[in-house]
Amino acid sequence: MTDPAFEAITRARNQASGGNPRGAVETLEAYLATDPHNTKPRMVLANIAVNDLDDVDYGMMQLEIVLDLEPENVEAMMAEVTVLCGNKKNNARTEALFQRILELEPTAEYFNEYARFLRNQMTDFRKAGEYYEKAIAQDPSNYVYHQNYAVLLLNDLRDYPKAKEELEILMGLKPDDANIRKNYDRLLKEKFDAQGNPKVSLRDRLRRR
Repeated sequence: MTDPAFEAITRARNQASGGNPRGAVETLEAYLATDPHNTKPRMVLANIAVNDLDDVDYGMMQLEIVLDLEPENVEAMMAEVTVLCGNKKNNARTEALFQRILELEPTAEYFNEYARFLRNQMTDFRKAGEYYEKAIAQDPSNYVYHQNYAVLLLNDLRDYPKAKEELEILMGLKPDDANIRKNYDRLLKEKFDAQGNPKVSLRDRLRRR
């Protein structure tokens, strides 16, 4: 027995990938007219509207319908976050969505995404570090999480001892990565003395007098 929703989604995706996103939208709209509470084709419709037609308002409307039908649909929330998080004027709404997402699914993936938002959009570097640590605690061998955290430590928090630890972890995960080794060697040269202790800045030396 065929699944009409699956058939509509498959046809729409083929239309969109074939350069006919308007036809894809019409295919999904026609199906949803007969099955308006089915959120799967509506999610595909939202994705095509945003990414293929560049019709953000229509795509967000579809996501809001999904959330009206399924208030705990994390996929729809994350889709909204993806649309909203590029503009700081949406920070309050994006923050509220992230709080709900993390309440429903406190996973390493979402901790990492929230940390990226905190760093890039909210410039809350300390809190971003806390959430990178949460992501790493759940998935300690994830290279991307360690890399993101190392960048934050080096460029924003300037916590060089922790950055050194993160770069050492990255070298353990990818021993042949010459770029990590280069960054590690430069960090040691610029921020640590010959005994491996963090160098004291001139400002700190003056403060101690």
